[in-house]
Amino acid sequence: MSNLKVQYDSKSGSKYYYTKKGMYRLSNHWGRLANCKWRLESLELETDSKFKLGFASWESFYPDNDIDLLYYLEVNYDKELVQYQHKNNPDFDKKAVLRSSSETRKRIKQVRNILQLSSWAKYFDSDIDDLRKYIVEQLLYSDKTLDEIKKECN
Repeated sequence: MSNLKVQYDSKSGSKYYYTKKGMYRLSNHWGRLANCKWRLESLELETDSKFKLGFASWESFYPDNDIDLLYYLEVNYDKELVQYQHKNNPDFDKKAVLRSSSETRKRIKQVRNILQLSSWAKYFDSDIDDLRKYIVEQLLYSDKTLDEIKKECN
């Protein structure tokens, strides 16, 4: 990395280094940027520095826009974690419903609330863990609204 030259230095302070295999980005902010969505998957322990170095191979860049149905959700129940994935992800099993960016963000928020909060469940008689799994699966694999799904649970 020390022998690479900065090819692009953004106004926000991010530095980009291009190689034949992909792009390195050194930045203190991550997530949605212009028409790119960056997600860091840490390979090492957390550090005190706010700056992190990320790498993306050229093959990992997928088309993005706010209109097309490009994203689906994956859930890790043990970690109570939901993440979006792109339909071009080679691991996509084509079972989850594809959604636009805005619909994906909305569903992520709903899934997080179901996984991490319990106040929504006080009016249900079912076991909360079973209820969580059912509601989350419906949010991932159907076009039903959260209200429609909850009504089915009563």
